Amino acid sequence: MSILESMNIGERALRTHSLRLDVHSKNMANVDTPNYVRRIPVLNATEDISFHGLMNAMKEDVFGVGTLPYLQGGVVFNGCVEDPTLGEKIYKPGHPDADENGYIRASNVNPMVEMADAILAQRAYEANLALVNISKSMALKAVEIGR
Repeated sequence: MSILESMNIGERALRTHSLRLDVHSKNMANVDTPNYVRRIPVLNATEDISFHGLMNAMKEDVFGVGTLPYLQGGVVFNGCVEDPTLGEKIYKPGHPDADENGYIRASNVNPMVEMADAILAQRAYEANLALVNISKSMALKAVEIGR
């Protein structure tokens, strides 16, 4: 893996975890919004790095070249899914969103879970930022050695 490829992986991960943080912050902002449904970010690996995926990739390359195939890692943001759990029913007959029985559905966002997920996303962002900075310093050292 070259230095530029590691920087590209880090850049994609920074963008992905930034979008993930945006989703969690919108969920936190709507904790008290009636009928708001929590959104859960979906992240996927850019390649199938499972055992089955590796065996499929090795199927032809290993016997031809004798080495393991090169798999480029990374993560990608694939949108959001809605949390299927229902919020609590609250009796507010004068509310504009109330049903015919006078109940509204509270948001299903749990602030503690949302905060924990946001902290995980922030730490992943910081780790990938460190990856980009290390790759950058390696590239600068290579330039210095080349002079």
